[in-house]
Amino acid sequence: MERTINEAVYNTALERIEELLHIVTDETPVYDRKAIELKIMSDIVIEYEASHFPIGNPSLVEVVKMRLDQESMSQRTFAAKIGVSPSRVSEYLTGKSEPTLKIARNISKILNIDPSIILGI
Repeated sequence: MERTINEAVYNTALERIEELLHIVTDETPVYDRKAIELKIMSDIVIEYEASHFPIGNPSLVEVVKMRLDQESMSQRTFAAKIGVSPSRVSEYLTGKSEPTLKIARNISKILNIDPSIILGI
């Protein structure tokens, strides 16, 4: 018999996880009843959140903006490093244009972004 995980079950699982996190430690054996219960409750939460709160892949624009912020790098400095004008970087970040393959490679290297994100795959 298959059961659907509804919001009430989800909330109950969250509450139980909070309780179990104070009991189950890294030293708790995996075959311990409380450790098993924690795994089951976690699986319920994961399943519910995957269907109700899906997280898509970030866009190239989002990743570039985040990495520029993390590196405290200005758009002007970034433009010089990848070999384009600051206005071209602005176009990339507003979605008005997309980088060429050569520029995409430079972006990947300069900001240490996985090539699959650059290529949108």
